[in-house]
Amino acid sequence: MEGFTYTNIFETKGIEYLVIITFFLVLVPFWLLLNRKRKATEKAEEHLLLTAGSFVVPKGIFFSKFHSWAHLQTDGLAKVGIDEFLLRITGSVNYLLLKEPGEWVRKGEVLIMVEHEGKKLEVLSPLTGKIEKANSTGFADSHDTTDPAFYKNGWICMIQPTNWKSETVSCYLADEALQWFNQELRRVKDFIAESVKYISPDSVQIVMQDGGELYDQPLTEFPRDVWNSFQEQFLS
Repeated sequence: MEGFTYTNIFETKGIEYLVIITFFLVLVPFWLLLNRKRKATEKAEEHLLLTAGSFVVPKGIFFSKFHSWAHLQTDGLAKVGIDEFLLRITGSVNYLLLKEPGEWVRKGEVLIMVEHEGKKLEVLSPLTGKIEKANSTGFADSHDTTDPAFYKNGWICMIQPTNWKSETVSCYLADEALQWFNQELRRVKDFIAESVKYISPDSVQIVMQDGGELYDQPLTEFPRDVWNSFQEQFLS
């Protein structure tokens, strides 16, 4: 065709185009990786660190090895709830009191079910006695364990204990409770370190920071099997 000239752009600028294409092939995956790490870091920074001495242990609270607690009132009723340690391990949970007011519960019997996205844990009663009252709203309103009034308002039920003195002998109180929390924290660190193989590499940063410290709510990142193992090792 007269007046028509064909030019192969890859003969004139082939190297430049190849450089540009190569640049984007390298840049895009790198950018996605950085963005994914940034999001993981931002999510991790939303949590506090779980460290020895970071727990609040008011005097007069009796902590059972089941991570439930009891506090005897002047009227003879005992407030019962889930301790700060367990809530900081599990994070935001829904709970279900498995006994109605008027029913009886024995120490070591399942009293409370906690649930997070279909994953469940059973919390055992620290006392034997009659359920007198359920706290339908106070626990939800006082779920923040950093609230100084957590143990005052964050109870789940009140029990009329039948064997208070004998059944609280094995509980932890004051400084002894704090030492036990710190021992449990060391156990949880070992448990988490063993369990990280069940989650993605990106989630590891949300669970642990460099140096092996745990962030709040580490159990939320794990599947149901790990929750079941936690139940067996820490709550049964």
